[in-house]
Amino acid sequence: MVGDSKVSGSERDERDERDEQGERSERGAPPGQYAPIAGYEAFRLLRRRYRRVAAVVGVVFLGWYFAYVGLAAFAREFMARPVAGHVNVALLLGALQFVSTFVLAGVYVAYARRRLDPLAGELR
Repeated sequence: MVGDSKVSGSERDERDERDEQGERSERGAPPGQYAPIAGYEAFRLLRRRYRRVAAVVGVVFLGWYFAYVGLAAFAREFMARPVAGHVNVALLLGALQFVSTFVLAGVYVAYARRRLDPLAGELR
């Protein structure tokens, strides 16, 4: 189990000395980050996948948000166009901001269940 390993005092001192000198520990993990699990390839794959999906979702969300703000600030005539009755483009795009938030959250959850959770389960 995790944390059950016994390391003698001299082995621990040698490992701490190596880590202080900036060397990598036994499994290639940078010292002081994540603990020994950082040396596992599955953990590195999990981190890469998480960072990639977080970056994509973040860029899509912020890009869509800033596009809306930019249109509201610089394309007033376009945003004021009526779509149906008293509903104009600005109101429609504003409502779509909320919808897109839930859609992106759903996409992330589906991705995490399919690609991240199995890897995390293996590492437990």
